[in-house]
Amino acid sequence: MSSKETNLKEKFRIALNSTAKVISDDIDLNKKNPEDKKTKDIISIELDNLTNPSDFIRLRAESDSRALKKKFSDDLIYKKNLPSNNSSRSLYNIAEKIRYEALGGQMLKGIEKNFRENYSQIINRKRKDKLITKEDVPVTEAFELYMLKNFHKIKLNPLTSSMLNFWEKDFEKSIEKHKEFLINNLEDQNIYASKFSQILEEMDIFQSEEDEKKEEENQDKGQDNPSNDDQNSDNEDNKDENNNQETQATLDADYSIDEFNLDEQLNDVESDEQSSDQIVKKNIDNINLDYKIFTTQFDEITKAENLENIDEIAKLRRNLDQQLVGFQDVITKLANKLQRQLLAKQNRAWEFDLEEGLLDSSKLPRIIMDPYNSLSFKKEKDLDFKDTVVTLLIDNSGSMRGRPITIAAICADILSRTLERCSVKVEILGFTTKNWKGGQSRELWTKSSKPKTPGRLNDLRHIIYKSADAHWRQAKNNLGLMLKEGLLKENIDGEAISWAYNRIKKRKEERKILMVISDGAPVDDSTLSVNSGDFLEKHLKKIVKFIENKSDVEVLAIGIGHDVSRYYKKAIKITDVNELGDVMISQLSSLFENKKKLH
Repeated sequence: MSSKETNLKEKFRIALNSTAKVISDDIDLNKKNPEDKKTKDIISIELDNLTNPSDFIRLRAESDSRALKKKFSDDLIYKKNLPSNNSSRSLYNIAEKIRYEALGGQMLKGIEKNFRENYSQIINRKRKDKLITKEDVPVTEAFELYMLKNFHKIKLNPLTSSMLNFWEKDFEKSIEKHKEFLINNLEDQNIYASKFSQILEEMDIFQSEEDEKKEEENQDKGQDNPSNDDQNSDNEDNKDENNNQETQATLDADYSIDEFNLDEQLNDVESDEQSSDQIVKKNIDNINLDYKIFTTQFDEITKAENLENIDEIAKLRRNLDQQLVGFQDVITKLANKLQRQLLAKQNRAWEFDLEEGLLDSSKLPRIIMDPYNSLSFKKEKDLDFKDTVVTLLIDNSGSMRGRPITIAAICADILSRTLERCSVKVEILGFTTKNWKGGQSRELWTKSSKPKTPGRLNDLRHIIYKSADAHWRQAKNNLGLMLKEGLLKENIDGEAISWAYNRIKKRKEERKILMVISDGAPVDDSTLSVNSGDFLEKHLKKIVKFIENKSDVEVLAIGIGHDVSRYYKKAIKITDVNELGDVMISQLSSLFENKKKLH
Protein backbone atom coordinates (compact mmCIF):
# COMPACT_ATOMS: atom_id res chain seq x y z
CA MET A 1 0.00 0.00 0.00
CA SER A 2 1.30 3.47 -0.90
CA SER A 3 2.14 6.09 1.71
CA LYS A 4 -0.71 8.22 0.37
CA GLU A 5 -3.21 5.41 1.00
CA THR A 6 -1.79 4.84 4.48
CA ASN A 7 -2.08 8.54 5.28
CA LEU A 8 -5.65 8.73 4.02
CA LYS A 9 -6.61 5.66 6.02
CA GLU A 10 -5.20 7.23 9.17
CA LYS A 11 -7.17 10.42 8.47
CA PHE A 12 -10.26 8.29 7.96
CA ARG A 13 -9.69 6.56 11.31
CA ILE A 14 -9.15 9.89 13.11
CA ALA A 15 -12.28 11.36 11.53
CA LEU A 16 -14.33 8.33 12.60
CA ASN A 17 -12.96 8.57 16.13
CA SER A 18 -13.57 12.30 16.33
CA THR A 19 -17.16 11.88 15.19
CA ALA A 20 -17.67 9.04 17.68
CA LYS A 21 -16.45 11.29 20.51
CA VAL A 22 -19.18 13.82 19.75
CA ILE A 23 -21.90 11.22 19.18
CA SER A 24 -21.05 9.34 22.38
CA ASP A 25 -21.09 12.62 24.31
CA ASP A 26 -17.59 11.90 25.60
CA ILE A 27 -14.89 14.36 24.49
CA ASP A 28 -12.30 12.52 26.62
CA LEU A 29 -12.88 9.22 24.86
CA ASN A 30 -9.20 8.63 24.08
CA LYS A 31 -8.19 9.35 27.67
CA LYS A 32 -10.46 6.67 29.13
CA ASN A 33 -9.23 3.37 30.47
CA PRO A 34 -8.49 1.34 27.31
CA GLU A 35 -9.72 -1.78 29.10
CA ASP A 36 -13.19 -0.26 29.41
CA LYS A 37 -15.28 -2.40 27.06
CA LYS A 38 -17.43 0.31 25.54
CA THR A 39 -14.50 2.70 25.06
CA LYS A 40 -12.34 -0.04 23.57
CA ASP A 41 -15.09 -0.91 21.10
CA ILE A 42 -15.34 2.67 19.87
CA ILE A 43 -11.67 3.49 19.45
CA SER A 44 -10.50 0.13 18.10
CA ILE A 45 -11.87 0.46 14.58
CA GLU A 46 -9.67 -1.59 12.23
CA LEU A 47 -9.09 -0.31 8.71
CA ASP A 48 -6.93 -3.13 7.35
CA ASN A 49 -9.74 -4.80 5.42
CA LEU A 50 -10.78 -1.92 3.22
CA THR A 51 -11.19 -3.66 -0.11
CA ASN A 52 -14.30 -2.09 -1.63
CA PRO A 53 -16.68 0.84 -1.16
CA SER A 54 -19.10 -1.18 0.98
CA ASP A 55 -16.41 -1.50 3.66
CA PHE A 56 -16.43 2.25 4.22
CA ILE A 57 -20.20 2.28 4.65
CA ARG A 58 -19.94 -0.66 7.08
CA LEU A 59 -17.22 1.04 9.17
CA ARG A 60 -19.09 4.32 9.40
CA ALA A 61 -22.25 2.55 10.55
CA GLU A 62 -20.30 0.36 12.98
CA SER A 63 -18.53 3.37 14.50
CA ASP A 64 -21.83 5.26 14.87
CA SER A 65 -23.51 2.23 16.46
CA ARG A 66 -20.76 1.75 19.04
CA ALA A 67 -20.77 5.45 19.95
CA LEU A 68 -24.57 5.46 20.30
CA LYS A 69 -24.40 2.41 22.52
CA LYS A 70 -22.04 4.25 24.86
CA LYS A 71 -24.33 7.28 24.87
CA PHE A 72 -27.74 5.66 25.17
CA SER A 73 -27.33 2.11 26.54
CA ASP A 74 -26.85 1.52 30.26
CA ASP A 75 -25.47 -1.93 31.16
CA LEU A 76 -27.24 -2.07 34.52
CA ILE A 77 -30.63 -1.31 32.97
CA TYR A 78 -29.91 -3.85 30.24
CA LYS A 79 -29.09 -6.59 32.75
CA LYS A 80 -31.98 -5.70 35.05
CA ASN A 81 -34.54 -6.29 32.29
CA LEU A 82 -33.00 -9.39 30.71
CA PRO A 83 -35.74 -11.98 30.00
CA SER A 84 -35.54 -15.00 32.28
CA ASN A 85 -36.11 -17.22 29.25
CA ASN A 86 -32.69 -17.68 27.66
CA SER A 87 -34.30 -18.28 24.29
CA SER A 88 -35.62 -14.70 24.28
CA ARG A 89 -32.35 -12.98 25.13
CA SER A 90 -30.95 -12.87 21.62
CA LEU A 91 -34.10 -11.05 20.46
CA TYR A 92 -33.92 -8.71 23.46
CA ASN A 93 -30.35 -7.98 22.44
CA ILE A 94 -31.38 -7.05 18.90
CA ALA A 95 -34.25 -4.88 20.20
CA GLU A 96 -31.86 -2.84 22.36
CA LYS A 97 -29.39 -2.34 19.50
CA ILE A 98 -32.17 -1.13 17.20
CA ARG A 99 -33.39 1.22 19.98
CA TYR A 100 -30.18 3.19 20.39
CA GLU A 101 -29.49 3.20 16.66
CA ALA A 102 -32.99 4.59 16.00
CA LEU A 103 -32.32 7.34 18.56
CA GLY A 104 -29.12 8.20 16.71
CA GLY A 105 -31.01 8.43 13.44
CA GLN A 106 -33.45 10.86 15.03
CA MET A 107 -30.53 12.88 16.40
CA LEU A 108 -28.70 13.38 13.11
CA LYS A 109 -29.63 12.66 9.50
CA GLY A 110 -26.07 11.61 8.66
CA ILE A 111 -26.24 8.78 11.21
CA GLU A 112 -29.59 7.63 9.81
CA LYS A 113 -28.09 7.63 6.30
CA ASN A 114 -25.11 5.51 7.42
CA PHE A 115 -27.37 2.88 9.01
CA ARG A 116 -29.77 2.83 6.08
CA GLU A 117 -26.98 2.29 3.56
CA ASN A 118 -25.26 -0.36 5.68
CA TYR A 119 -28.39 -2.37 6.42
CA SER A 120 -29.41 -2.14 2.76
CA GLN A 121 -26.05 -3.67 1.87
CA ILE A 122 -26.52 -6.44 4.43
CA ILE A 123 -30.01 -7.19 3.12
CA ASN A 124 -28.84 -7.30 -0.48
CA ARG A 125 -25.99 -9.69 0.37
CA LYS A 126 -28.25 -12.32 1.93
CA ARG A 127 -28.41 -15.65 0.10
CA LYS A 128 -30.67 -18.62 0.90
CA ASP A 129 -30.64 -21.90 -0.98
CA LYS A 130 -34.16 -22.80 0.02
CA LEU A 131 -37.04 -21.21 1.86
CA ILE A 132 -39.67 -23.86 2.48
CA THR A 133 -40.46 -23.82 6.21
CA LYS A 134 -39.74 -21.73 9.30
CA GLU A 135 -36.79 -23.96 10.06
CA ASP A 136 -35.05 -22.49 7.02
CA VAL A 137 -35.02 -19.02 8.63
CA PRO A 138 -33.46 -18.51 12.10
CA VAL A 139 -35.79 -16.60 14.39
CA THR A 140 -33.05 -14.09 15.28
CA GLU A 141 -32.53 -13.23 11.62
CA ALA A 142 -36.25 -12.82 11.02
CA PHE A 143 -36.63 -10.73 14.17
CA GLU A 144 -33.85 -8.38 13.09
CA LEU A 145 -35.58 -7.92 9.73
CA TYR A 146 -38.85 -7.19 11.56
CA MET A 147 -37.15 -4.55 13.74
CA LEU A 148 -35.35 -2.99 10.76
CA LYS A 149 -38.61 -2.76 8.84
CA ASN A 150 -40.70 -1.34 11.70
CA PHE A 151 -38.24 0.70 13.80
CA HIS A 152 -35.52 1.65 11.29
CA LYS A 153 -37.92 1.90 8.34
CA ILE A 154 -35.50 -0.10 6.17
CA LYS A 155 -36.99 -1.36 2.90
CA LEU A 156 -36.71 -5.14 2.47
CA ASN A 157 -36.05 -6.83 -0.84
CA PRO A 158 -38.09 -9.82 -2.15
CA LEU A 159 -35.79 -12.39 -0.52
CA THR A 160 -35.74 -10.80 2.95
CA SER A 161 -39.48 -10.15 2.74
CA SER A 162 -39.96 -13.87 2.14
CA MET A 163 -37.70 -14.64 5.11
CA LEU A 164 -39.72 -12.36 7.37
CA ASN A 165 -43.05 -13.74 6.13
CA PHE A 166 -42.45 -17.02 7.95
CA TRP A 167 -42.32 -15.26 11.33
CA GLU A 168 -44.03 -11.90 10.87
CA LYS A 169 -47.48 -12.99 12.10
CA ASP A 170 -45.92 -14.38 15.29
CA PHE A 171 -44.07 -11.12 15.92
CA GLU A 172 -47.06 -8.92 15.13
CA LYS A 173 -49.35 -10.98 17.34
CA SER A 174 -47.14 -10.06 20.32
CA ILE A 175 -45.64 -6.68 19.33
CA GLU A 176 -48.07 -4.83 17.04
CA LYS A 177 -50.34 -3.56 19.84
CA HIS A 178 -47.31 -2.28 21.77
CA LYS A 179 -45.37 -0.83 18.81
CA GLU A 180 -46.52 2.77 19.25
CA PHE A 181 -45.74 2.62 22.97
CA LEU A 182 -42.25 1.27 22.29
CA ILE A 183 -41.49 3.89 19.62
CA ASN A 184 -42.69 6.68 21.91
CA ASN A 185 -40.38 5.42 24.69
CA LEU A 186 -37.17 4.90 22.74
CA GLU A 187 -35.47 7.54 24.90
CA ASP A 188 -36.33 5.76 28.15
CA GLN A 189 -34.28 2.57 28.11
CA ASN A 190 -35.83 1.20 31.29
CA ILE A 191 -39.44 1.52 30.08
CA TYR A 192 -38.59 0.22 26.61
CA ALA A 193 -36.47 -2.70 27.85
CA SER A 194 -38.97 -3.70 30.52
CA LYS A 195 -41.84 -3.77 28.04
CA PHE A 196 -39.83 -5.67 25.41
CA SER A 197 -38.70 -8.20 27.99
CA GLN A 198 -42.31 -8.79 29.00
CA ILE A 199 -43.37 -9.16 25.35
CA LEU A 200 -40.63 -11.66 24.60
CA GLU A 201 -41.34 -13.68 27.74
CA GLU A 202 -44.95 -14.05 26.60
CA MET A 203 -44.11 -14.90 22.98
CA ASP A 204 -45.30 -18.37 22.14
CA ILE A 205 -42.58 -19.23 19.63
CA PHE A 206 -39.94 -20.99 21.75
CA GLN A 207 -41.57 -24.32 22.43
CA SER A 208 -39.23 -27.22 21.92
CA GLU A 209 -36.26 -27.98 24.12
CA GLU A 210 -34.16 -28.36 20.99
CA ASP A 211 -34.90 -24.78 19.95
CA GLU A 212 -34.10 -23.53 23.42
CA LYS A 213 -30.83 -25.44 23.44
CA LYS A 214 -29.87 -23.85 20.12
CA GLU A 215 -30.62 -20.42 21.50
CA GLU A 216 -28.50 -21.11 24.57
CA GLU A 217 -25.63 -22.20 22.35
CA ASN A 218 -25.94 -18.95 20.44
CA GLN A 219 -26.00 -17.15 23.78
CA ASP A 220 -22.73 -18.80 24.84
CA LYS A 221 -21.05 -17.99 21.56
CA GLY A 222 -22.07 -14.39 21.19
CA GLN A 223 -23.79 -13.05 24.28
CA ASP A 224 -21.01 -12.97 26.87
CA ASN A 225 -21.35 -9.24 27.06
CA PRO A 226 -24.88 -8.39 28.15
CA SER A 227 -24.60 -5.03 26.40
CA ASN A 228 -25.36 -6.49 22.98
CA ASP A 229 -21.92 -6.42 21.41
CA ASP A 230 -22.49 -9.67 19.58
CA GLN A 231 -24.67 -8.26 16.85
CA ASN A 232 -26.26 -11.57 15.96
CA SER A 233 -27.29 -10.23 12.60
CA ASP A 234 -23.65 -9.79 11.66
CA ASN A 235 -22.98 -13.44 12.51
CA GLU A 236 -25.75 -14.49 10.16
CA ASP A 237 -24.45 -12.07 7.55
CA ASN A 238 -21.01 -13.62 7.81
CA LYS A 239 -22.52 -17.05 7.06
CA ASP A 240 -24.28 -15.62 4.07
CA GLU A 241 -21.09 -13.96 2.87
CA ASN A 242 -19.23 -17.27 3.13
CA ASN A 243 -21.86 -18.81 0.88
CA ASN A 244 -21.13 -16.07 -1.60
CA GLN A 245 -17.33 -15.93 -1.42
CA GLU A 246 -16.88 -16.37 -5.15
CA THR A 247 -19.07 -13.36 -5.92
CA GLN A 248 -17.33 -11.24 -3.26
CA ALA A 249 -13.86 -12.23 -4.52
CA THR A 250 -14.83 -11.01 -7.97
CA LEU A 251 -16.02 -7.73 -6.47
CA ASP A 252 -12.79 -7.27 -4.55
CA ALA A 253 -10.74 -7.91 -7.66
CA ASP A 254 -12.63 -5.24 -9.55
CA TYR A 255 -11.64 -2.44 -7.19
CA SER A 256 -8.52 -0.74 -5.99
CA ILE A 257 -8.32 1.82 -3.20
CA ASP A 258 -7.67 4.63 -5.64
CA GLU A 259 -10.59 3.64 -7.87
CA PHE A 260 -13.22 3.90 -5.18
CA ASN A 261 -11.72 7.16 -4.02
CA LEU A 262 -10.62 7.10 -0.39
CA ASP A 263 -10.54 10.91 -0.44
CA GLU A 264 -14.25 11.02 -1.19
CA GLN A 265 -15.06 8.63 1.64
CA LEU A 266 -12.92 10.70 3.99
CA ASN A 267 -14.77 13.86 2.98
CA ASP A 268 -18.08 12.14 3.74
CA VAL A 269 -16.94 11.22 7.25
CA GLU A 270 -15.51 14.68 7.88
CA SER A 271 -18.85 16.09 6.77
CA ASP A 272 -20.50 13.81 9.35
CA GLU A 273 -18.02 15.10 11.94
CA GLN A 274 -18.92 18.72 11.20
CA SER A 275 -22.64 17.96 11.21
CA SER A 276 -22.25 16.20 14.55
CA ASP A 277 -21.76 19.61 16.17
CA GLN A 278 -25.55 19.74 15.98
CA ILE A 279 -25.60 16.88 18.48
CA VAL A 280 -23.95 19.03 21.14
CA LYS A 281 -26.80 21.49 21.00
CA LYS A 282 -29.35 18.70 21.08
CA ASN A 283 -27.56 17.08 24.03
CA ILE A 284 -27.78 20.18 26.17
CA ASP A 285 -31.27 21.12 24.98
CA ASN A 286 -32.51 17.68 26.03
CA ILE A 287 -30.29 17.31 29.11
CA ASN A 288 -33.23 17.18 31.47
CA LEU A 289 -36.37 15.45 30.25
CA ASP A 290 -38.19 16.74 33.35
CA TYR A 291 -37.64 20.34 32.23
CA LYS A 292 -40.60 21.33 30.15
CA ILE A 293 -41.29 24.50 28.20
CA PHE A 294 -44.90 25.38 27.55
CA THR A 295 -44.07 27.31 24.38
CA THR A 296 -41.07 28.98 22.72
CA GLN A 297 -43.03 30.92 20.09
CA PHE A 298 -42.78 34.20 22.01
CA ASP A 299 -39.08 33.91 22.95
CA GLU A 300 -36.63 36.46 21.59
CA ILE A 301 -32.92 36.55 20.81
CA THR A 302 -32.05 40.09 19.81
CA LYS A 303 -29.13 42.40 19.26
CA ALA A 304 -29.06 45.20 21.81
CA GLU A 305 -29.22 47.91 19.15
CA ASN A 306 -32.64 46.60 18.08
CA LEU A 307 -34.15 47.47 21.45
CA GLU A 308 -33.76 51.24 21.11
CA ASN A 309 -33.12 53.95 18.52
CA ILE A 310 -29.62 55.36 17.95
CA ASP A 311 -30.19 58.58 19.91
CA GLU A 312 -31.49 56.78 22.99
CA ILE A 313 -28.60 54.30 22.84
CA ALA A 314 -26.08 57.15 22.80
CA LYS A 315 -27.88 58.86 25.68
CA LEU A 316 -27.81 55.69 27.79
CA ARG A 317 -24.09 55.27 27.12
CA ARG A 318 -23.37 58.83 28.27
CA ASN A 319 -25.41 58.13 31.39
CA LEU A 320 -23.31 55.02 32.04
CA ASP A 321 -20.04 56.93 31.69
CA GLN A 322 -21.22 59.78 33.96
CA GLN A 323 -22.23 57.44 36.78
CA LEU A 324 -18.90 55.70 36.81
CA VAL A 325 -16.35 58.48 36.62
CA GLY A 326 -14.82 57.64 39.99
CA PHE A 327 -15.28 53.91 39.82
CA GLN A 328 -13.97 53.67 36.28
CA ASP A 329 -10.50 54.82 37.33
CA VAL A 330 -10.16 51.87 39.71
CA ILE A 331 -11.30 49.35 37.13
CA THR A 332 -9.08 50.87 34.47
CA LYS A 333 -6.00 50.48 36.69
CA LEU A 334 -6.83 46.83 37.30
CA ALA A 335 -7.45 46.26 33.61
CA ASN A 336 -4.15 47.86 32.73
CA LYS A 337 -2.45 45.53 35.20
CA LEU A 338 -4.01 42.53 33.46
CA GLN A 339 -2.96 43.90 30.09
CA ARG A 340 0.64 44.39 31.23
CA GLN A 341 0.76 40.82 32.51
CA LEU A 342 -0.44 39.42 29.22
CA LEU A 343 1.72 41.61 27.02
CA ALA A 344 4.77 40.96 29.19
CA LYS A 345 4.29 37.25 28.67
CA GLN A 346 3.92 37.85 24.96
CA ASN A 347 7.14 39.86 24.76
CA ARG A 348 9.17 37.15 26.45
CA ALA A 349 7.62 34.21 24.67
CA TRP A 350 10.16 33.53 21.91
CA GLU A 351 12.22 30.46 21.08
CA PHE A 352 15.68 31.30 19.72
CA ASP A 353 18.47 29.58 17.77
CA LEU A 354 16.11 27.60 15.58
CA GLU A 355 16.74 26.17 12.11
CA GLU A 356 13.67 27.91 10.67
CA GLY A 357 11.21 30.62 11.55
CA LEU A 358 11.71 34.40 11.62
CA LEU A 359 15.21 35.69 11.05
CA ASP A 360 16.80 36.72 14.36
CA SER A 361 18.32 40.07 13.43
CA SER A 362 20.17 40.31 16.76
CA LYS A 363 22.44 37.47 15.60
CA LEU A 364 23.36 39.07 12.24
CA PRO A 365 26.64 40.60 13.55
CA ARG A 366 27.93 37.03 14.01
CA ILE A 367 27.44 36.38 10.29
CA ILE A 368 29.23 39.59 9.35
CA MET A 369 32.16 38.74 11.60
CA ASP A 370 32.31 35.12 10.48
CA PRO A 371 30.46 34.16 7.27
CA TYR A 372 30.74 30.48 8.23
CA ASN A 373 28.26 31.00 11.09
CA SER A 374 24.79 29.80 10.14
CA LEU A 375 21.76 32.08 10.18
CA SER A 376 19.70 31.99 13.38
CA PHE A 377 15.92 32.01 13.49
CA LYS A 378 13.30 32.54 16.17
CA LYS A 379 9.67 31.58 16.63
CA GLU A 380 6.96 32.90 18.95
CA LYS A 381 5.79 30.37 21.52
CA ASP A 382 2.19 29.34 21.86
CA LEU A 383 0.71 31.11 24.88
CA ASP A 384 -2.13 30.08 27.13
CA PHE A 385 -4.01 33.32 26.61
CA LYS A 386 -3.75 33.28 22.84
CA ASP A 387 -6.45 31.72 20.67
CA THR A 388 -8.98 32.34 23.46
CA VAL A 389 -12.56 33.57 23.54
CA VAL A 390 -14.31 34.83 26.69
CA THR A 391 -18.09 35.08 27.05
CA LEU A 392 -19.47 37.35 29.76
CA LEU A 393 -23.07 36.33 30.53
CA ILE A 394 -24.74 38.98 32.68
CA ASP A 395 -27.94 38.48 34.66
CA ASN A 396 -30.37 41.19 33.51
CA SER A 397 -32.99 40.54 36.19
CA GLY A 398 -34.85 43.20 38.11
CA SER A 399 -32.89 42.52 41.29
CA MET A 400 -29.74 43.71 39.47
CA ARG A 401 -31.26 47.15 38.93
CA GLY A 402 -29.21 50.17 40.00
CA ARG A 403 -25.57 49.96 40.99
CA PRO A 404 -25.09 46.19 40.35
CA ILE A 405 -26.09 46.32 36.68
CA THR A 406 -24.23 49.59 36.16
CA ILE A 407 -20.98 48.20 37.51
CA ALA A 408 -21.47 44.92 35.63
CA ALA A 409 -21.86 46.91 32.41
CA ILE A 410 -18.74 49.03 32.89
CA CYS A 411 -16.65 46.04 33.96
CA ALA A 412 -17.71 44.16 30.85
CA ASP A 413 -16.93 47.24 28.77
CA ILE A 414 -13.41 47.70 30.12
CA LEU A 415 -12.58 44.00 30.10
CA SER A 416 -13.65 43.80 26.49
CA ARG A 417 -11.37 46.70 25.58
CA THR A 418 -8.45 45.26 27.56
CA LEU A 419 -8.60 41.71 26.28
CA GLU A 420 -9.10 42.89 22.72
CA ARG A 421 -5.71 44.63 22.89
CA CYS A 422 -4.21 41.27 23.82
CA SER A 423 -5.85 39.36 20.94
CA VAL A 424 -8.49 37.75 23.18
CA LYS A 425 -12.02 37.95 21.79
CA VAL A 426 -14.89 38.80 24.11
CA GLU A 427 -18.63 38.26 23.76
CA ILE A 428 -21.06 40.07 26.07
CA LEU A 429 -24.55 38.61 26.53
CA GLY A 430 -27.49 39.34 28.80
CA PHE A 431 -30.59 37.39 29.80
CA THR A 432 -34.01 38.36 31.14
CA THR A 433 -37.69 37.93 30.21
CA LYS A 434 -39.94 40.13 28.09
CA ASN A 435 -42.60 40.36 30.80
CA TRP A 436 -43.11 40.14 34.56
CA LYS A 437 -46.14 37.88 34.75
CA GLY A 438 -45.60 35.32 32.04
CA GLY A 439 -46.58 37.51 29.09
CA GLN A 440 -47.98 35.91 25.98
CA SER A 441 -46.88 32.44 27.11
CA ARG A 442 -49.12 32.59 30.17
CA GLU A 443 -51.99 34.04 28.17
CA LEU A 444 -51.80 31.10 25.79
CA TRP A 445 -51.64 28.69 28.74
CA THR A 446 -54.77 30.27 30.20
CA LYS A 447 -56.60 29.98 26.88
CA SER A 448 -55.53 26.31 26.74
CA SER A 449 -57.45 25.52 29.96
CA LYS A 450 -54.34 25.78 32.17
CA PRO A 451 -52.81 22.29 31.85
CA LYS A 452 -50.98 21.15 34.98
CA THR A 453 -47.20 21.55 35.36
CA PRO A 454 -46.75 23.35 32.04
CA GLY A 455 -43.04 23.98 32.57
CA ARG A 456 -41.35 27.30 31.83
CA LEU A 457 -44.14 29.86 31.44
CA ASN A 458 -42.70 33.19 30.36
CA ASP A 459 -41.30 34.82 27.24
CA LEU A 460 -37.48 34.72 27.21
CA ARG A 461 -35.38 37.65 26.08
CA HIS A 462 -31.72 36.90 25.34
CA ILE A 463 -29.64 39.93 24.38
CA ILE A 464 -26.40 40.15 22.37
CA TYR A 465 -24.63 43.31 23.54
CA LYS A 466 -21.39 42.49 21.75
CA SER A 467 -20.58 39.49 19.57
CA ALA A 468 -17.12 37.95 19.81
CA ASP A 469 -16.13 39.17 16.35
CA ALA A 470 -17.38 42.74 16.82
CA HIS A 471 -14.79 45.41 17.67
CA TRP A 472 -15.26 47.19 21.00
CA ARG A 473 -15.77 50.54 19.27
CA GLN A 474 -18.66 49.12 17.26
CA ALA A 475 -20.48 47.77 20.31
CA LYS A 476 -19.56 50.06 23.22
CA ASN A 477 -22.79 52.08 23.13
CA ASN A 478 -24.87 48.92 23.41
CA LEU A 479 -23.73 48.33 26.98
CA GLY A 480 -25.59 51.44 28.10
CA LEU A 481 -28.81 49.62 27.25
CA MET A 482 -28.47 47.65 30.49
CA LEU A 483 -29.57 50.89 32.17
CA LYS A 484 -32.74 51.09 30.08
CA GLU A 485 -35.78 51.56 32.27
CA GLY A 486 -38.01 48.50 32.27
CA LEU A 487 -35.52 46.16 30.57
CA LEU A 488 -34.61 44.11 33.63
CA LYS A 489 -37.27 41.58 34.63
CA GLU A 490 -37.07 37.86 35.53
CA ASN A 491 -34.07 35.51 35.28
CA ILE A 492 -34.26 31.95 33.93
CA ASP A 493 -30.59 31.03 34.20
CA GLY A 494 -30.52 27.44 32.90
CA GLU A 495 -31.77 28.25 29.41
CA ALA A 496 -29.58 31.37 29.26
CA ILE A 497 -26.44 29.38 30.05
CA SER A 498 -27.46 26.76 27.50
CA TRP A 499 -27.81 29.53 24.91
CA ALA A 500 -24.45 31.11 25.77
CA TYR A 501 -22.77 27.71 25.75
CA ASN A 502 -24.15 26.82 22.32
CA ARG A 503 -22.77 30.11 20.98
CA ILE A 504 -19.27 29.76 22.43
CA LYS A 505 -19.11 26.05 21.54
CA LYS A 506 -19.27 26.92 17.84
CA ARG A 507 -16.22 29.16 18.10
CA LYS A 508 -12.96 27.96 16.53
CA GLU A 509 -10.72 29.24 19.32
CA GLU A 510 -8.91 26.52 21.22
CA ARG A 511 -9.72 27.89 24.68
CA LYS A 512 -13.23 28.92 25.68
CA ILE A 513 -14.13 30.66 28.96
CA LEU A 514 -17.69 31.38 30.12
CA MET A 515 -18.01 33.86 33.00
CA VAL A 516 -21.49 34.20 34.53
CA ILE A 517 -22.38 37.25 36.64
CA SER A 518 -25.56 36.84 38.68
CA ASP A 519 -27.07 37.91 41.97
CA GLY A 520 -28.71 34.67 43.00
CA ALA A 521 -30.99 31.80 42.11
CA PRO A 522 -33.15 31.69 38.96
CA VAL A 523 -36.55 33.25 39.60
CA ASP A 524 -39.67 33.57 37.47
CA ASP A 525 -42.90 33.92 39.40
CA SER A 526 -45.10 32.82 36.51
CA THR A 527 -43.18 29.56 36.08
CA LEU A 528 -42.70 28.74 39.76
CA SER A 529 -46.35 29.40 40.61
CA VAL A 530 -47.46 26.40 38.52
CA ASN A 531 -44.46 24.05 38.85
CA SER A 532 -42.34 22.72 41.71
CA GLY A 533 -40.41 25.29 43.73
CA ASP A 534 -37.04 23.94 42.57
CA PHE A 535 -38.04 23.56 38.91
CA LEU A 536 -35.67 26.24 37.57
CA GLU A 537 -32.84 25.45 40.00
CA LYS A 538 -32.78 21.76 39.06
CA HIS A 539 -32.49 22.67 35.41
CA LEU A 540 -29.68 25.16 36.07
CA LYS A 541 -27.71 22.56 38.04
CA LYS A 542 -28.04 19.96 35.29
CA ILE A 543 -27.00 22.36 32.54
CA VAL A 544 -23.95 23.59 34.47
CA LYS A 545 -22.93 20.05 35.43
CA PHE A 546 -23.13 19.00 31.80
CA ILE A 547 -20.88 21.87 30.66
CA GLU A 548 -18.39 21.39 33.47
CA ASN A 549 -18.07 17.61 33.01
CA LYS A 550 -18.72 17.02 29.33
CA SER A 551 -17.23 19.94 27.45
CA ASP A 552 -14.05 21.93 26.98
CA VAL A 553 -15.68 25.20 28.06
CA GLU A 554 -14.33 26.56 31.35
CA VAL A 555 -17.08 27.99 33.54
CA LEU A 556 -16.61 30.61 36.25
CA ALA A 557 -19.43 32.29 38.17
CA ILE A 558 -19.45 35.47 40.27
CA GLY A 559 -22.34 35.79 42.69
CA ILE A 560 -23.23 39.31 43.80
CA GLY A 561 -24.43 39.13 47.39
CA HIS A 562 -25.29 35.44 47.05
CA ASP A 563 -23.31 32.22 47.16
CA VAL A 564 -23.71 30.46 43.80
CA SER A 565 -21.31 27.61 44.58
CA ARG A 566 -24.24 25.20 44.83
CA TYR A 567 -24.64 25.60 41.08
CA TYR A 568 -21.03 26.03 39.90
CA LYS A 569 -17.82 24.21 40.85
CA LYS A 570 -15.82 27.38 40.39
CA ALA A 571 -17.70 30.25 42.01
CA ILE A 572 -16.81 33.45 43.85
CA LYS A 573 -19.12 35.38 46.10
CA ILE A 574 -18.77 39.14 46.56
CA THR A 575 -20.69 41.01 49.24
CA ASP A 576 -20.01 44.50 47.88
CA VAL A 577 -20.75 45.17 44.23
CA ASN A 578 -17.75 47.52 44.16
CA GLU A 579 -15.55 44.41 44.33
CA LEU A 580 -16.89 43.15 41.00
CA GLY A 581 -14.24 44.69 38.77
CA ASP A 582 -11.38 43.52 40.97
CA VAL A 583 -12.74 39.96 41.15
CA MET A 584 -13.48 39.69 37.42
CA ILE A 585 -10.01 40.83 36.45
CA SER A 586 -8.14 38.87 39.12
CA GLN A 587 -10.01 35.68 38.20
CA LEU A 588 -9.30 36.09 34.51
CA SER A 589 -5.70 36.92 35.29
CA SER A 590 -5.47 33.73 37.35
CA LEU A 591 -6.90 31.68 34.52
CA PHE A 592 -4.37 33.07 32.08
CA GLU A 593 -1.49 32.54 34.51
CA ASN A 594 -2.38 28.87 34.96
CA LYS A 595 -2.30 26.34 32.19
CA LYS A 596 -5.61 25.28 30.80
CA LYS A 597 -7.10 22.57 32.97
CA LEU A 598 -7.41 19.12 31.49
CA HIS A 599 -10.90 17.67 31.48
